[in-house]
Amino acid sequence: MSGSAYKDAGVDIDAGHRAVALMKAAVERTHGPRVLGGLGSFGGLFDASFLQQMQAPILVSSTDGVGTKTKIAAATGRYAGVGADIVNHCIDDILVQGAEPLFFFDYIASSQLDPEMVASVVNGAARACEAAGCALLGGETAEMPGVYTEGEFDLVGTIVGVVDRPNLITGERIAAGDQVLALHSVGLHTNGFSLARKALEGRDLEAPVDALSGRSLAEALLVPHKSYLSEIRALRAGGVDIKGLVHITGGGLIDNPPRVLPDGTAFSLRRAAWTFPPLFRLIQEAGGVADEEMLRVFNCGIGMLIVVPAASVDQAAALLEEAGSVPVRIGEIVARGEGDAPVQFIG
Repeated sequence: MSGSAYKDAGVDIDAGHRAVALMKAAVERTHGPRVLGGLGSFGGLFDASFLQQMQAPILVSSTDGVGTKTKIAAATGRYAGVGADIVNHCIDDILVQGAEPLFFFDYIASSQLDPEMVASVVNGAARACEAAGCALLGGETAEMPGVYTEGEFDLVGTIVGVVDRPNLITGERIAAGDQVLALHSVGLHTNGFSLARKALEGRDLEAPVDALSGRSLAEALLVPHKSYLSEIRALRAGGVDIKGLVHITGGGLIDNPPRVLPDGTAFSLRRAAWTFPPLFRLIQEAGGVADEEMLRVFNCGIGMLIVVPAASVDQAAALLEEAGSVPVRIGEIVARGEGDAPVQFIG
């Protein structure tokens, strides 16, 4: 072999160094005084001494990926949004237990390293971290020829947050009569893309679509996952008793809500309280997908459910509106009898 044997084998070390140089400034903007050291260390260092101010600090962590949304990004050359996707998805996953994000790690793997692509993804992640007050503490960029198909990549994130035990949200106090508010999603977020891609197969991703108000499919499909951190912070600052939160991810509105329910309770959701946004209708019609399967695969326009006492629902709705969201009064918690479904759609 001539030149670099490792490069001839498919791994370009210099490309990795270039990627780090391109993302360095964006990553360092997420580093506050609690981050010790910078990029390049073997491990990220985070000063957690402030946790001593809490009564009983509990660390909450989560790992997830953006799934086959990466295929849409790769096909269109639009990468920054998926970086925000993975950060906001992970934030919402720990948020449902009341946790505030502390730090985040990303993992990007591909067959051949494209420094500009990697930098675009990481810069998007860094912007989302910065908006949330979360440090992008480190990550890994893996070049794995023979494992990943040429032109494809995978993206995974890990987050660590903290909640003081008295503020932990478990759902165990949910009871019949509690009210359920919903917050809108801004698109598919990070779930259901395998079905969406199959339903829309063969369509021009860049052509304007009348049903999407002139946006292209690429634009609509790649809208980044929404973080609901500011809305939940507003509720907590206003003193609202949040009994339960549900992040609508894979499993949609069928499989996710039961994850927070105590025995003997169920969600009663008014189907007429909201309509499927145009992108979901387009996917449904193109793929011939039944309503029930849509509700189990996609978020269908609902990204977060919030369970509050009936006496607090008006206050909660007002606080959410002040925070810039338009909540949907989507239903309530009811008693669940033997044989009843944990999620019941009415109206």
